[in-house]
Amino acid sequence: MTPTRSSSKSIPIEAPRILSVGTANPPNKYTQEELLEYYQETDWKIRSIFLGGHISTRHLYLPEPVNGMMPDESNEELIQKHLRGCLEIGSQAINECLEPLGLAPYNIDFICCLSSTGFLCPGITAHLIKKMGFRENVRRADILGMGCNAGINGLQAVTDFANANPGKHALLVCIEICSAAYVYNKNINTAVVNSLFGDGAAAIVVCRDSRLTWKDGPRVLDFEPHIIPDAIDAMRFDLEDNKLSFYLDRDIPYVIGMNVLKPISRLLGRHQIKKRHIQHWLVHSGGKKVIDAIAYNLGLTRHDLRHTIHVLKNFGNLSSASFLFSYKELCEETSFQEADQAVMITMGPGTSIETALLQW
Repeated sequence: MTPTRSSSKSIPIEAPRILSVGTANPPNKYTQEELLEYYQETDWKIRSIFLGGHISTRHLYLPEPVNGMMPDESNEELIQKHLRGCLEIGSQAINECLEPLGLAPYNIDFICCLSSTGFLCPGITAHLIKKMGFRENVRRADILGMGCNAGINGLQAVTDFANANPGKHALLVCIEICSAAYVYNKNINTAVVNSLFGDGAAAIVVCRDSRLTWKDGPRVLDFEPHIIPDAIDAMRFDLEDNKLSFYLDRDIPYVIGMNVLKPISRLLGRHQIKKRHIQHWLVHSGGKKVIDAIAYNLGLTRHDLRHTIHVLKNFGNLSSASFLFSYKELCEETSFQEADQAVMITMGPGTSIETALLQW
C-alpha cells in the first residue's frame, strides 16, 4: 500500500533544504572472508561472527602484510592513518557534493565536521580548509566523540546556521576512519566490532533560499532526540592493549528497539503526522540486530529499510556517515515526489537516538 501523503499547517514553507550529497570510501575493498585470511583467524567463534551474512564487503585502510602477517599498528600510526584518511575521502566526498551545485569550497560559509574514530588537534576542519581552499573567514565546528548518532546532531547545527543566514551555504561532513580505532586480539567483543565497521565519508550542503523548490531537495523540518542515561556504558571506548577499543553491549539492539518509538512519536505527533504518512525511512546501518529491532518496534518492512540494509551489506557500519549513504541511495533512486516525507534515525553512545523529519 502506498503511504498517504500528509503535511502539517505548522510547517514553514521556507525552510533549509538539503541540496546535494557526496560520499567516498578508501580504494581498497575487502570481503569478510578476505579479512579473516589477512589476519589468519582460525577461531571458529570469531569466524562465525564475520561470516554471519549481513555484511559482504567493507572499505578499509589496512596496512600491507609483512611476511604474510598483518603488522600491529602503533597509536602514532593509527592517528596518522586517521588524518590521512580524513583528508583523502573527506575531500572526495566534499567535491562530489559541491560539483553538481557549481560550488567550490570557497563558496561555503559554514563547515561542520564529525568524527568518532580519532582525535585531532587542530581539528579536521582546519586540515580540510588548508587542503581544499576554504575561505579564511569560513565559520566552522568540529564535533568529536558523539558516535554513530552524531550525523543528525551535525545536521541540526548546519540547518540552524542556514536558517539564520538565508542564502548562505552550510556544509556537513561526516568522516569515519573506523580502521584507525581497531584493536586485534582474541576478545569476542573486539571481534564483533572488527567485523562490523567500515571506513567512509559523506557530505551534504544545506541552504535556505526562497527560490528553491522541492526539486532542489527536501526541507529539513524538525528534530527530536532521545537519550537513555541508564545505558550510558552500553557503547563506549575502552583502553585495551594501550589502545582505544570500542565496546558494544550485547543488549544494545533491544535497548534501541524498546525506546525508538518514543522520539518518533514525539516528532510526528508534533506535526499531526502518522507513521503511515512517511514514504521514506533512512536509518543508521548499525547492524542486523539493531535494524531488526527498529523494524519490529516501528512496524517497518524490508522495503522501507532497503537502503539501510544495502549500505550495511556493501559498506558495513560507517558510524556517523551511514545514514547519509542511505540518503544518497534514495536520491539516486529518484522515487520521491513533491510533498513526500522522510524520517531519519541514528543511534549511538549515550545511549542516544536522534531523529529528523524531512519533506520534499
